[in-house]
Amino acid sequence: MAYKSIVTVLTDAETDAAALQAAIKIARHENGHLDVLCLGIDRTQPGFYYAGANALIIQDNLVQAQAEAESLESTINDRLEGTDIAWAAAAATTQMAGLTPFVAHRTRLADLVVLSKPYGPGRGHENEAILEACLFNGHVPVVIVPDGSTFPDTIGRAVIAWNESAEALNAIRAALPFLLQAETVDVAIIDPPAHGPDRSDPGGQLSQMLVRHGVRAQVSVLAKTMPRVSDVLSRHCNDRDADLLVMGAYGHSRFRESILGGATRNMLDASELPLLLAH
Repeated sequence: MAYKSIVTVLTDAETDAAALQAAIKIARHENGHLDVLCLGIDRTQPGFYYAGANALIIQDNLVQAQAEAESLESTINDRLEGTDIAWAAAAATTQMAGLTPFVAHRTRLADLVVLSKPYGPGRGHENEAILEACLFNGHVPVVIVPDGSTFPDTIGRAVIAWNESAEALNAIRAALPFLLQAETVDVAIIDPPAHGPDRSDPGGQLSQMLVRHGVRAQVSVLAKTMPRVSDVLSRHCNDRDADLLVMGAYGHSRFRESILGGATRNMLDASELPLLLAH
């Protein structure tokens, strides 16, 4: 398996710069094709705010969104002109109400989607919606790149967050091209269940599967010595000087995590290294 079709969805050239740079590096390393979707979003809600408003006002908002998309496309064309990868950039416009199905349709055939963090300065609801559209509706793995970070030319050290979930297993399978690059892959298990089927050998079967693929895997069993799972994972990644964290996304419901928090939401908020997520 390799990443031959890589997609990145951009809404702003400046805030999404790290994601674009990472997508270029991945496409180059994998000898793949990069598709850049330059998205202009009409953030108004016609069925709510503009009920009864003049149709010309609504049209003006769509025209502005189209102009933003075309300006972004021009910037990306200038940025990618002359690069040594196969690429294409396309401008597109959508309203917020249609954002999820639109993004899902445009990314569903990709091997990998590369996005910037959905939370933080300069981010809006649309960034979260784009991520969730890819994961839940497009069913495609996503690499999240923190602001200001430099994605490595090759992944030297990777950490897998393993909790026996279907989401984590999907992420691991999707991450195999990265895991095969890595010199070391650390399977991190936090407080494994004392009475589970793998209690005598936590992570053993997963490591066997990875080794059969040629991945250099090892297991680390960690105690939950900090209040949040995300804190333990972040500290372990720092200790291992990891280039990438692979984890399942939203094992709990999105609503629960948005209200009460959860490992996925917390890592998206605070992680300083790239994340590969799958649901």
